[in-house]
Amino acid sequence: MAEQSDAVPVPKKVRTRHFHNAKRQGIKITGLTSYDQLSAAIFDAAGIDFLLVGDSAGNTVLGYGTTLPVTVDELIPLTRAVASAAKRAFVIADMPFGSYESGADQALHTAFRFMKETGAQAVKLEGGVRSAEQIRRIVSAGIPVMGHVGFTPQSEHGLGGHVIQGRGTQLEQLLADAHAVEDAGAFAVVLEMIPAEAARRVTAELEIPTISVGAGPHTDGQLLVWTDWAGLTTGRIPKFVKQYANLAAVLGEAALAFRADVEGGIYPGPEHSYDD
Repeated sequence: MAEQSDAVPVPKKVRTRHFHNAKRQGIKITGLTSYDQLSAAIFDAAGIDFLLVGDSAGNTVLGYGTTLPVTVDELIPLTRAVASAAKRAFVIADMPFGSYESGADQALHTAFRFMKETGAQAVKLEGGVRSAEQIRRIVSAGIPVMGHVGFTPQSEHGLGGHVIQGRGTQLEQLLADAHAVEDAGAFAVVLEMIPAEAARRVTAELEIPTISVGAGPHTDGQLLVWTDWAGLTTGRIPKFVKQYANLAAVLGEAALAFRADVEGGIYPGPEHSYDD
């Protein structure tokens, strides 16, 4: 009889096949953005299925007004940090604006950089029909791709701002984009800011899993920007976000208490000294 070990078993790593199995079995997929080792370790331990190192880092980490200025060089160290902490979760690197639009060769080069320099397991890029060639080239090189259709933040100026997609006559284009992503070989597709009934139809027609960002409850999974639901985001919170915490208030109160203790001579106290 083998000796029992007190070691904590290593969790089974999420792979692309788990996304497909989840859709077939009706198991909802969970995803959060992450940009650092600390949050990644917490979400990973909580059993979140995938972590997206999103170009939303432009707003949440880098202080930009939009995602458009974000570069590959800025996302690579963030992705590396997340991948280093994730023992189970599937880590996806977001390909930023300007890193794949020029064509399949540029897209493959960007994907190679993320895979070689970060430890991520997949990449994500925006666009349906217009990005099918890029997706196909990356997938043919053995790199998993998550697609992204509906509202695509990198195209916000062309779309006229944060406007709901897939309504009325736009539904046929949405379906064409979703099918193009699937046909090009993507293992899953994000549906952002589209009506729930449109998302239901896309989900029913596709064999690959659909992941909702403000696309209602009828998709195969849900993805949120973690600073939104944790109450760290300042300014407008999207309608589709449910806030699960108010970390801004907690951190603010802690900072006030620290300042008061220092100014009042309370911190550091004797218990914080190395004197015997």
